[in-house]
Amino acid sequence: MRKKILAANWKMNLNFARAMALVDAVIHGLDDSLNTEVVFAPPFVYLHEVLLHVQRHSNLSLAAQNCSEHSGGAFTGEISASMLGSIGVDYVIVGHSERRIQFHESDDVLAEKVNRAIENFLIPIFCCGETSSDRDSGKHLAIVQSQLEKGLFHLPADKIRECIIAYEPVWAIGTGVNAQPEQVQEMHAAIRKILSDKFSAEIASAVPVIYGGSISAANCASIFACADVDGGLVGGASLKAQDFLDIIQLLEESIA
Repeated sequence: MRKKILAANWKMNLNFARAMALVDAVIHGLDDSLNTEVVFAPPFVYLHEVLLHVQRHSNLSLAAQNCSEHSGGAFTGEISASMLGSIGVDYVIVGHSERRIQFHESDDVLAEKVNRAIENFLIPIFCCGETSSDRDSGKHLAIVQSQLEKGLFHLPADKIRECIIAYEPVWAIGTGVNAQPEQVQEMHAAIRKILSDKFSAEIASAVPVIYGGSISAANCASIFACADVDGGLVGGASLKAQDFLDIIQLLEESIA
């Protein structure tokens, strides 16, 4: 069975006191028999302190929201993958739609970020997804395939199996429009076929593919029931402890 993963992407939210209260509340509310791997992705300035909270617990991990494509040097304000690895970060989010759109990160830049992550023993959570115009024009599958090919497919097979893919339909993030379970399953199954065609059916079956389209406790049960969905990348709903705990519980129930 593939690993089930739920990542909390806090984005640029919460002051320090609220961030620490949130992580404590989530940890306190978790069941001891947790099967899901819960990953916290706080802002950079909270990474070390959150690590001190999660490192004592199995099935809890730490992710950075981004890393530089450069190994080091005169890049004021940037954070390298080696810096993240040196403080105990496990994962790094690469290619989130907000980075692609708002910060104009190209496929070539994202491929280099993946390389820096792998070199420093970080697991990339590689995001891919289409806009509403891509979907309306019937290009959604081709767009996602292109993002995967340009961002990940330069890696050898043994490194691909270390990655996590997060499908995030841009048209369903913060728009009030929810992707239907059949749309989610179609894309997750398509991602596995793309992996199978490039690498092997065994690798396609092994790589976790998680969903990142405005997940909430109200809509996640039907999404987690999809055969090819292995968890979620959660934004706004991860900023409230009980909401996030409810989502964790629903993913746990889908495993049973």
